[in-house]
Amino acid sequence: MKTKVITEQGRDKALATIKKPEVIERQKLNVRYHIEDLDVNDRPRRFLEAFAAILKHSNYRMVLDHFTRVTARCSRCAVACHIYQATGDPKDIPCYRSGLLLDVYRRHFTLGGMIRGRITGGGYITDEKIEEMADSFYNCTACRRCALECPLGLDHGLVTHLGRYILSEIGIVPRALVVSVRAQLEGPYHNTSAVPVPALKDTIEFLEDDMYEEKSVKIKFPADVEGSDYVFFAPVSDYLMEADTLMGIASVFAATGDSWTIGTENFDAINYGLFYNDRIMERVIKRVDSEARRLNGKQVLIGECGHASRTAKNFLPTFCGGSDSLPVLNILEYTHKAWREGKLKLDPDVVTEKVAYHDPCNLARNRWIVDQPREVLKSFCRNYVEMTPKGEDNICCGGGGGAVSIDEIRSYRMTIGGKLKAEQIRKCGCEILVAPCANCKKQLRELVEDQGLNCRVVGFHDLIYKAIDFDGSLKVQHEEDTTLDPGKYNPGRPSDGKGK
Repeated sequence: MKTKVITEQGRDKALATIKKPEVIERQKLNVRYHIEDLDVNDRPRRFLEAFAAILKHSNYRMVLDHFTRVTARCSRCAVACHIYQATGDPKDIPCYRSGLLLDVYRRHFTLGGMIRGRITGGGYITDEKIEEMADSFYNCTACRRCALECPLGLDHGLVTHLGRYILSEIGIVPRALVVSVRAQLEGPYHNTSAVPVPALKDTIEFLEDDMYEEKSVKIKFPADVEGSDYVFFAPVSDYLMEADTLMGIASVFAATGDSWTIGTENFDAINYGLFYNDRIMERVIKRVDSEARRLNGKQVLIGECGHASRTAKNFLPTFCGGSDSLPVLNILEYTHKAWREGKLKLDPDVVTEKVAYHDPCNLARNRWIVDQPREVLKSFCRNYVEMTPKGEDNICCGGGGGAVSIDEIRSYRMTIGGKLKAEQIRKCGCEILVAPCANCKKQLRELVEDQGLNCRVVGFHDLIYKAIDFDGSLKVQHEEDTTLDPGKYNPGRPSDGKGK
């Protein structure tokens, strides 16, 4: 899928910074995202020291040795990059971006590069090169679609991730990500949205009341139940803005009868470490493992969140026991399995709008979760339509790689990062766009608003909740309970972010 290159005026507007000149001067860094005030002296030396330490304590050297030997400059990846398709700027071609870091590795960490550098006296890393990397690596959404096109198998998304990791070690990282991680790991509430446990319990009690009123079924959100089959971790933002998603998930468990629980000592699945720092990612992963083991759970179950699912699936074995680590399941896999086993009855007459499905990059790029949600949706959404391309070749929403959390680059996300996705949505003509990922939902809702698209964005389990038809044995007569009388007490449900 191709698009027209954005106009020069539009590009300048999208790339404009809101930072004050005095801040840029003080931080000695002209990038669009905010960073915290840290040491600005001798950045090249500190960059190389951080790079060397990471190479010493990880296996990145093996990957970089391979990449520097086969580095391609064919730019075939350009056809897959939604950023380059929107800007037409050669600096947005993935292999150019990867070359920024690979050239540093080749010059400073290979024998041939060091010898040539001493002879020619050139190729040294400078403050200007660091600034270019700091800007370029956060223009990328790390969707890794370019990796599908590279004839030599270079993973440009991995190089971007490593570049961000090194930069973060010298204090160059979006403040929005740092503040959230600090709240999660060191704050009193241990989650990225600073939601206290009493507020969590109030929220799930409200949702239980709502489900009882709407479905006549007493559906519970169990908390701190030891020995459950599944310990459930959702992105904490779901408890604030995605009530229907959570109620849909709880409804699926009510239908299957399987045991599950939420842990009150750690209920946030978000792992921003994937976006900028492996040390952070490891610490967050270990907290997930610790909570699941505290409750003696059998499996880790991740909610509708692409990056949280990917980090748990790929890195729980890495950091928490290898083959002895707890199995990880995404909620889409669980619901699909329940549906195939005939445990879910979904009314085909409830959802009449034209429905399309968006593939989160972290779920679909390696073909982990592609067909499962589509099979379920097609079973009860009679007017299902498909976007093209789809599956592992899907187009990023434009908010990947942590970009959606950086509010000061919203203009960039809407007019460049999300340009191709907006055109894809408009072309398919859907009225409901299903996006089973917290980051994708936020980005796509803003994209729909800014681009004037005629559709609404919902989670996968939002539609499950709407269409689920419970067995009569689960339904109960409403008791005479004033707390469930809408005229006397109506706690409602958490806001969906639009005042509803």
